Amino acid sequence: MSASKHALNWTTLLIAIPVGLVASLVTLAFRGAIELINHVLFQSDNEITVAMHVWPWVFWPLLVGAGGVLAGWFLRYAVAIEQQETVKTDYLEVINARLDAVPTKTSLFRALSSIASIGSGASIGKEGPMVQLSALSGSLLGRWLPKSLNMRNSDIVAMAAAAGLSSVYHAPLASAIFVAEIAFGISALQRLIPLIVSSAVAVMTMWTLGYRSALYPLSEALFRMDITSLLMTVIIGFASGVAGWLLIKLIARSKMLFSRVRSLPLRLGAGGFAVGLLALISTDILGNGYEVIVKIIDGHYVMAGLLGLLVLKTLATTLSVGSNAVGGLFTPSLLIGALLGVVLAQVGAALHLPVGDTLLYAAIGMAAVLAAVSQAPLMAMLMVLEMTLNSSLLFPLMIASVLASMLVYRLQSVSTYPVVSNHFSRSEAKYDFDNMRVDQLIIPGAALQPEESVGQALAVSSLKRERYVYVINGSGQFLGVVSIHDISRKVLAQEITLDSPVSSVMDDNFPCIFQNQSMREGWEAFARVTLERLPVLNNPVERRFMGALTKTSLIQKAQEFL
Repeated sequence: MSASKHALNWTTLLIAIPVGLVASLVTLAFRGAIELINHVLFQSDNEITVAMHVWPWVFWPLLVGAGGVLAGWFLRYAVAIEQQETVKTDYLEVINARLDAVPTKTSLFRALSSIASIGSGASIGKEGPMVQLSALSGSLLGRWLPKSLNMRNSDIVAMAAAAGLSSVYHAPLASAIFVAEIAFGISALQRLIPLIVSSAVAVMTMWTLGYRSALYPLSEALFRMDITSLLMTVIIGFASGVAGWLLIKLIARSKMLFSRVRSLPLRLGAGGFAVGLLALISTDILGNGYEVIVKIIDGHYVMAGLLGLLVLKTLATTLSVGSNAVGGLFTPSLLIGALLGVVLAQVGAALHLPVGDTLLYAAIGMAAVLAAVSQAPLMAMLMVLEMTLNSSLLFPLMIASVLASMLVYRLQSVSTYPVVSNHFSRSEAKYDFDNMRVDQLIIPGAALQPEESVGQALAVSSLKRERYVYVINGSGQFLGVVSIHDISRKVLAQEITLDSPVSSVMDDNFPCIFQNQSMREGWEAFARVTLERLPVLNNPVERRFMGALTKTSLIQKAQEFL
């Protein structure tokens, strides 16, 4: 097999190295821009939750709202370009649709919109625009590569996206699997290896530049594997599924309400102002929530504070995302999960259940809510495992992530990534196709008795627009077919007349299929002939005529998953 048709080759692996390097530097540049804005606005190097206190509380809604207005102004330009040029900006859509490139102008405008939202304290994650810009860098790098390498630009975009996400969370394996799981579908395993190489190079770059540590300080704690702890893990898994489902529904509702505001600057400004009002209660709801997770793990909150922050962060994230603020849901989901996990664990401890270290359940909740919101459980469990560097959490992370993801899937709630819904739809369509029987697509077929005339066969053929007319006896048993072309040729040659019986020109060895056969067997039957339709019989013994199966109906059914 040629290299251009194979996802895994040496060229691909070598290209993944510079892609990972460039993507990591792009994420650092974005982070630097946010820090510069914080320094200008707040004269502080602290996170937004602390830096906001530099200003009197009366200015907080105005600051977040003004950031939203500016973000909407930039986003308006991006949307206008997308509509005018009918382009897809999101890197996941580019990868999934195998498009030529990530659009440069719209990506930059969306990044500027995100910087305005994040810099002013919107409850939105940084990872979305950081990964988008990384994907853009990969796309630009791909355009410079020689065409002789036969590299798809969308594959280079995938490497860069995985590298960008890896730079943000220091989780190379989870980042690679996220892109494979979301954009390709996890069955594309060969595409996973260059993504891992690119992600690993990005993390090595971050380590070389001094960013080498577990993101969340849980590496020393040990998860006790006992019945009570596992029961608490199951409870957190189901509760996280409900929380993820509720967050998705609230965001959808919020988007619908905000869509009434036609002006993007006003829409994002209103969302920012509302988040600023919530910040009057607690500034911990501002930003993506990374530093708040660290404080939760350090045990800085009592039960009432955890519950209040859980509600407020959910509302703030709903408002920011609903108003179209450009950003990600990763870290907000992680924060909501951490809050939920610790709250439930502390309730268990209050009921005198031997749950062990309640702060460990923050990590379990983080993975579970992220899995529920993204519908990528494998990515979620690996990401939290890599961010905490705590191998004892592997089993509970697996349980909670799968339970939460499955619950959201069973509730028929869409993922925050539309391409995931497409993968699910195709998977379900493929499952349906593989499990359908021929009789589920049967249509009526024209049939005559053997003693009826060829003139009647011509009339039926003209009316039904069919090349073949089926012949059955009085009990409905299939006898064969008559070809309209054979009838016409023999009538012109005066071998028969229009009054001759159809039995005189009948083909009794015509291919057929049976109603209980699978769709795959029906597909294989059509592959052996050049016919548009085949007669369907009840079984090989009775051979009672049931109708016909058309090639068109099979193709239309297969098109749902191809």
